[in-house]
Amino acid sequence: MSDEGSPRSEVFDEPKVELHVHLDGAIRAQTIIDVAKRRGIRPPAETAEELRQLLVLHEPFSLTGFLAKFAIYMHIIAGDRDAIQRIAYEFVEDRARQGVIYAEVRYSPHLLANADVQPLPWDQAEGDVNPDEVVRLVNRGLRDGERAFGVKVRSILCCMRHMPSWSASVVELCKKYRHEGVVAIDLAGDESLDCQAYPGHMLAYQEAVRCGIRRTVHAGEVGPPSVVKEAVDVLKAERVGHGYRTLEDPELYARLLAQNVHFEVCPISSRMTGAYAGDFGQHPVVTLRKDKANYSLNTDDPLIFDSTLQLDYGVAGRHMGFTRQEFRRLNICSAASSFLPETEKKELLLQLYRAYGMTRSTPF
Repeated sequence: MSDEGSPRSEVFDEPKVELHVHLDGAIRAQTIIDVAKRRGIRPPAETAEELRQLLVLHEPFSLTGFLAKFAIYMHIIAGDRDAIQRIAYEFVEDRARQGVIYAEVRYSPHLLANADVQPLPWDQAEGDVNPDEVVRLVNRGLRDGERAFGVKVRSILCCMRHMPSWSASVVELCKKYRHEGVVAIDLAGDESLDCQAYPGHMLAYQEAVRCGIRRTVHAGEVGPPSVVKEAVDVLKAERVGHGYRTLEDPELYARLLAQNVHFEVCPISSRMTGAYAGDFGQHPVVTLRKDKANYSLNTDDPLIFDSTLQLDYGVAGRHMGFTRQEFRRLNICSAASSFLPETEKKELLLQLYRAYGMTRSTPF
């Protein structure tokens, strides 16, 4: 195919990097039904198609309404060892089918351990799954998937804004498994909860900085630019999850551009959760593209949006003026902003340059 600069409507069929996708939002509907039947739990629907219809947002909604979808099925997966390892393995297979060669998948070890309804790790009865074991199970599933499908996947552990008491253990798990597939810490959840009012998150991120744990934060998805400023200035985030509202503060946006801060953009997600309510042609990522910002395109929670990475790329091509050249540029930016160790990052970049028929000196 030629590389002319006109917008493309077809799928970008070259190797891709995905940096913002939630493991518990990327589970296969059939897997949920299979696990429910094995565990003797009544599934929310009888078939995978019926379950998808129940879970998928068919029109733009609210972030709160979107989050409510997880309550339909998380009790089936959480706390089950086989299910946790299976969803990690299948995640890698699904990325391979979409042409992804490297991904960073994020999750809350506590939510997958069902810690919100079970006792915390130090109080658990024998046989219960604790957050530490969740990380080991996910790591095992990802490693098996990597061997089977040739896709490299690393994980990011999430703190939850509404549960600051979990954050100390999250950063400790990041430290413990930093050489076994865990590459960073994240903070997700209700952006109206000011981190400075919840010292658990601040202390965890201070420890992450001290120990060299890489850092991203959900910010500016629905919250004001001040949440983004808190993420980069207080929590020392190196990447911003979503970050759309940053553009409402020109001074902050200019500073983050100058600092080459990476924005993890999720176009379809932003529309369906109400994070961005306008026309795709005016989406904040269009400004990021025009300004040659450092950003990636991602699916976020493909189960709930009934989406794939190809669909997000298709939206960018059809409605936002993206070209093949820009798709290549943003994937180079994604690889360069990944949380891989430097040697592995250089290998990933070289893999992309070769696949794109480019050299490091090729102009964008």
